[in-house]
Amino acid sequence: MTTDAPTGLTEVAVGGDVPRFELQAWAARFGVTAGITARGAEPGRGFDLGLWGEQSVGGAMARWRRLRRQFAHFDAIVMAHQVHGARVLVHGAPASGWVLHDGADGHTTPHAGLLLGVTVADCTPVYLHDPVTGLIALLHAGWRGTAAGIVDHALELWRTQYGVRMLDVVMHCGVSISGPAYEVGSEVFAACRLPEPEGGKGRLDVRSVLVAQARAAGVGEVSVSPWCTARDAAHFHSHRRSLGADGRMLAYIGRSARPPSDHPAN
Repeated sequence: MTTDAPTGLTEVAVGGDVPRFELQAWAARFGVTAGITARGAEPGRGFDLGLWGEQSVGGAMARWRRLRRQFAHFDAIVMAHQVHGARVLVHGAPASGWVLHDGADGHTTPHAGLLLGVTVADCTPVYLHDPVTGLIALLHAGWRGTAAGIVDHALELWRTQYGVRMLDVVMHCGVSISGPAYEVGSEVFAACRLPEPEGGKGRLDVRSVLVAQARAAGVGEVSVSPWCTARDAAHFHSHRRSLGADGRMLAYIGRSARPPSDHPAN
């Protein structure tokens, strides 16, 4: 039977050179680092990892370098050019530095030493872990990826390639825009197989759709972040709230092969 996660499971602010919020409960229970970068206290757009807009590319790259130093105890950070689809990449043993792929919105690996990343500014980062096999996954789930079944794609991959039992899986829908702040057209409801709202528009809670998909698949434990990118603007970037003027954040998950103290962040 699918169950709710322990009460109070949420991302909390942590210290360091990079402003970020992490699931400390996952670190304690599973030894998994899972979290998301935050706006921080920098002037202007804050800790913005976007490479476009009114900020300088040099400033953005300096923040990416700070991020790499913060997570230097991981051998590599794996990302992809995201296309709002359902493709999930399987990653082998760690490489070194940055690993960038094209045309994917999900990552999974059984290996320690890889930090998986997706960029978000309202879309939901979906964190998956199987404590039995050590598998981790991170999905970029906007409404298109959700409608395309990216969660089901990832879980089916785990079933077929690794023999994962769904009851062993834990899943967390991370920091993203909440239903009350996300008004969309009836075509989005239809794509997500939901009743279309009267008047042609309605408020869509993407995370509730993802939870329903996980429950239908038999995922053992599901939790949802209480944070909303649009409402909690002091902490997080939101593309919708800012009408496109805000920055980008990096959601991440990984199992480090060595403690952070082995690789200082300076």
